[in-house]
Amino acid sequence: MSKLLRIGVLASGGGTNLQAIIDRCMDGSLAAEIAVVITNNPGAGALDRARSAGVPTLCINHRDFSQRHEFDGAVVKALQDAGVELVVLAGFMRIITQTFIDAFPERIINIHPALLPAFPGLHVQQQALDYGARFSGCTVHLVDGGVDTGPIIMQAVVPILADDDADTLAARILEQEHRIYPRAIQLIAEGRVHINGRQVKIDPDGVVETTALVNPAIAD
Repeated sequence: MSKLLRIGVLASGGGTNLQAIIDRCMDGSLAAEIAVVITNNPGAGALDRARSAGVPTLCINHRDFSQRHEFDGAVVKALQDAGVELVVLAGFMRIITQTFIDAFPERIINIHPALLPAFPGLHVQQQALDYGARFSGCTVHLVDGGVDTGPIIMQAVVPILADDDADTLAARILEQEHRIYPRAIQLIAEGRVHINGRQVKIDPDGVVETTALVNPAIAD
């Protein structure tokens, strides 16, 4: 059996993306093991999901620290103590600082519910609706020192429908998050992801998709 990639998941909320990763680890389609789930929120639903799956958990409450760098240092140490090779952000509501990046260079990934570089930051579904975009989606990207600015690994696209509001759009995007986040981790586990500056090259697997997406649709 090949070695499993040891990942550490940082979460602050309900943990639905964490659950998707747990499920793929359990069914064998993701060659990874979750070494630890860390949250800054004692009430995070992600803790219950991890415990139900027998995954080690740790709560490091940022409110217990007077300085940001002290909290960051505690989280980094916990990840290192757990032997984490890849840090996976799953709704972690804290800014990732240079302390994390220095400890895990090009080994921190995040998923954002928009098609970066469009609509970084918060409330992105409403941003897309207000702008009049025809498509939205989600992006798995490496984490750098900016806000949702790291190199892009994978994206999924969903159409914005005429009767969408922020909640319905978010729900449809979330379905795609659950698909592509485990897949992106699997690509990393397989050693197929290569980073060159802003460009992320992924070794092909023979599947090439060239179909264009148009919204509103055009009848051929």
